[in-house]
Amino acid sequence: MKILLTSGGVTNPSIERALVDLLGKPVAECTALAIPTAAYGHPMCGPESAWRFVTGASSAPMCGLGWRSVGLLELTALPSVPRERWVPWVEQADVLLVDGGDATYLAHWMRESGLADLLPELSDTVWVGLSAGSMVLTPRIGEPFVTWRPEGWSDETLGLVDFSIYPHVGMNPMEGADRWAAPLGVPAYALDDQTALQVVDGEVTVVSEGVWRHLPVVGVDDPGPGAGP
Repeated sequence: MKILLTSGGVTNPSIERALVDLLGKPVAECTALAIPTAAYGHPMCGPESAWRFVTGASSAPMCGLGWRSVGLLELTALPSVPRERWVPWVEQADVLLVDGGDATYLAHWMRESGLADLLPELSDTVWVGLSAGSMVLTPRIGEPFVTWRPEGWSDETLGLVDFSIYPHVGMNPMEGADRWAAPLGVPAYALDDQTALQVVDGEVTVVSEGVWRHLPVVGVDDPGPGAGP
């Protein structure tokens, strides 16, 4: 799987170029599946934010970039749908567009639906995450970002990448990132909404027209803040 992890979506030309590079063809030739599930797990989100995401009416219209087609994949529905029916929908899509909300709620439904098990088989598919849609692929999101807290909850997510993400720098203060990262035990990146991480075969490339910072594991030298070109 090819991965583009954003804080705020496809918000500038650099991130859009990175997306097209991962797709290997123009957006207009690609089919997309939109996954709004995370929105239902966060108290600041809900049906309206899910609608804005799916219709391309949000401030960073990932679903409104001009795809050849966009379908809706609601993970909470998949356990009631025969696997042989929905798996081809995913396998035939060029890109999965994954909305924000609560990353632990999203991780739960990715496991329950079976999508999490399918991801390693999708070698040519591009995953584009927005906020929680990015954080869900990391090992942990940190306790401050957990809003869905069923019995036995934790901040652990899917661990498909080996770093964590502190999103929305600006709204979330950069000075809080070190305190957030300290207990995680993995490296992390603090990203503003003009920044994304492109991940191919485990190699991470920062794509930015804004501000970001790499947060190493405690005790490892920090290369410091970064900025876009």
